[in-house]
Amino acid sequence: MQHADDQNFPQPQSGNEMPRFAGRGTMMRLPAADSPAGLDAAFVGIPMDIGTSQRSGTRYGPRAIRADSVMIRPYNMATGAAPFDSLRVADLGDVPINTYNLHKSVQIIEDYYTDLNAYPLVPLTLGGDHTLTLPVLRALVKKHGPVGLIHVDAHTDTNDEMFGEKIAHGTTFRRALEEGLLDLKRVIQIGQRAQGYDSGDFQWGVDRGFRLVPAEQCWYRSMVPLMEDVRTQMGSGPVYLSYDIDSFDPAWAPGTGTPEVGGLTSIQGLEIVRGCRGLNLIGADLVEVSPPYDISGTTSQLAANILYEMLCVLPGVKYNERR
Repeated sequence: MQHADDQNFPQPQSGNEMPRFAGRGTMMRLPAADSPAGLDAAFVGIPMDIGTSQRSGTRYGPRAIRADSVMIRPYNMATGAAPFDSLRVADLGDVPINTYNLHKSVQIIEDYYTDLNAYPLVPLTLGGDHTLTLPVLRALVKKHGPVGLIHVDAHTDTNDEMFGEKIAHGTTFRRALEEGLLDLKRVIQIGQRAQGYDSGDFQWGVDRGFRLVPAEQCWYRSMVPLMEDVRTQMGSGPVYLSYDIDSFDPAWAPGTGTPEVGGLTSIQGLEIVRGCRGLNLIGADLVEVSPPYDISGTTSQLAANILYEMLCVLPGVKYNERR
């Protein structure tokens, strides 16, 4: 098989070129980029946990995801995707958030992603707590208009406030709706479960047009039929994919701030992301990885693979014929 010209298509550093425990500290050991110019997609870290409500540590998420991405190879043997022969991809490093001020951090993130709008690239974000999705959406909507949303999470994140605060990791999608960032005919939430403070906690979004697929509807099932419906629902309009690692059962991803039993399997996670192929994805994130609660690295390795699968389904990725 012929590989793309490295000068035109940056390649991950090979494990046969440099030992996996050495070399670049970037996502998949891709080149580090100082500028988004010339890129089709970019990995961006947001090392933040000041929006969390339970266990902290997600500020270390991006670094851990990058460290545990070293095992990922360029070609997707299951789907045939060849992202690094198709897109110019690099790691842009981290957004310099203000670790002492959540509201200032939210503004810094919005400004950073607004600047990215000048370039024809798709940002793939390594989180960081789920608060970050709100400013990312605020920025991307300036370019694309209201977006469809695929939100995979143990929680709906539609609280009105938390401890009197309107901005936190559990209020993200209520604020997004109120601010007109979402196309309400094209919003689906997958994997929600556990308990609420009110019997109608999950109903708030449904009453406003969200489609809700709680975890119990996913048990013992493949996600392939569901994602066929999702592709029909999303159509050709812009779509944002927000993936909270706590959507997975703690058996698969214990390293997160708010774990809930009865979650998705890693196989279902792959089916969900691979089921996004063909959508007009304009951005995606993987959030809430808290490495201090998983010294094995299982959680961050799963997160790195989900981010790679997101890259594989971006518009413009070529697929090789599987043998």
